[in-house]
Amino acid sequence: MSILSLALRNLLYRPWTTALSLILAALGAGLISLILLLNWQLEQQFDRNLAGINLVVGAKGSPLQLMMSSMYHISSPTGNVPLDAVKPFLNPAHPYIALGVPLSLGDSYRGRRIVGTRPTFLQLYDAEVAEGTMWTQPMDIVAGASAARELGLRLGNTFRSSHGLIEDEDLTHQDAPPFRVVGILAPTGTVADLILLTPAESLWAVHDAHGEDHDHDHAHEHTYDVTQPLSAYADKTITSVLIRFKGNSVTALNMQRSINENTEMQAVTPSIQLAELYATVGQGEEVLRQLGYVVVGVSILSIFIGLYSSLDRRRGELALLRSLGAGPGKLFSLLLLEGSFTAVAGAMLGLVISHLGLAVIARYFSTAYRYDFRSWVFLPEEGWLLLGALVVGVLAASLPAWRAARVDVHRTLSGS
Repeated sequence: MSILSLALRNLLYRPWTTALSLILAALGAGLISLILLLNWQLEQQFDRNLAGINLVVGAKGSPLQLMMSSMYHISSPTGNVPLDAVKPFLNPAHPYIALGVPLSLGDSYRGRRIVGTRPTFLQLYDAEVAEGTMWTQPMDIVAGASAARELGLRLGNTFRSSHGLIEDEDLTHQDAPPFRVVGILAPTGTVADLILLTPAESLWAVHDAHGEDHDHDHAHEHTYDVTQPLSAYADKTITSVLIRFKGNSVTALNMQRSINENTEMQAVTPSIQLAELYATVGQGEEVLRQLGYVVVGVSILSIFIGLYSSLDRRRGELALLRSLGAGPGKLFSLLLLEGSFTAVAGAMLGLVISHLGLAVIARYFSTAYRYDFRSWVFLPEEGWLLLGALVVGVLAASLPAWRAARVDVHRTLSGS
């Protein structure tokens, strides 16, 4: 019988002790793995969707809410601002702004946000139309790849929007003109996949029609001309503007303070807001990580106690192995194998549990925020977790293994 087979038989011979050690190792490794996975997924989602945006300008309110609603589309807007007030930021000839992208928010379709904007929005995320064409008139929709797939949208489909992000028939704009899908974007791995894009004029048309006494499916469709600059509608409002600077001039960097101090609007720097968000989330993450280390420590202790306490019961077995030719090194290796196998098997079980847990969390994020998390992505750090588990097992088994190697064959077999 090989030493590996013997080690497995010994572990199965004491199932409750082995099971407890496995569970503790799985809990410790699984908790640390889940923290690593969540942190990686969130950073990937947030950092990827920064899209080189230097400033978000919108209505006063919570800076984080303005950023999350305008860039990540997982919160309600802080309000609207007059188009006339943000007109300078949309000027293509602005000396300090390379790109200004207007956003009009407020409506959705089956939980997917409808974003009124301009074709320049696609430049932020290097997005391209894969099917159909870009919009040419109000009420045209270009759907993100994930949104189109999840909603089952095809070219030519029509639908009516709902107010807010809640899927509720009572909030549907039944008296407004319907939207029509004219294009579907290629996947980008960004927030552009998750939303429905339309000219800003579409949302104005919906709310122009909303509340009128008579139904008209096609009224207001030609009231607005999407080829005109937004500045032509100075009496209208939008939600926010996403801004990319030309370089890092002092004037551009001071723009945020100037807007916040001298206007009725607020300007938010996304990178600063993300840093604050990471700092807040990081506190809870650190607590959970420390808890994981504590559980790993308890797991080491459990493996050590299990092996050490079984030595007295196994003295006869170990002495018999010595008499059959197993040297001290083999006995030492036997117990090291038992400890290492328990720790590594527990860690592997923990990794499986952490990915299953992430799959549940991913479903929640998909339902609540329409964000797609990948639950079966394995990080390099998880390989280090398995290596760490091996070291833990060796350390926990070292003292019991050393005692096993020093078993006195003659005294044990003679019963003295």
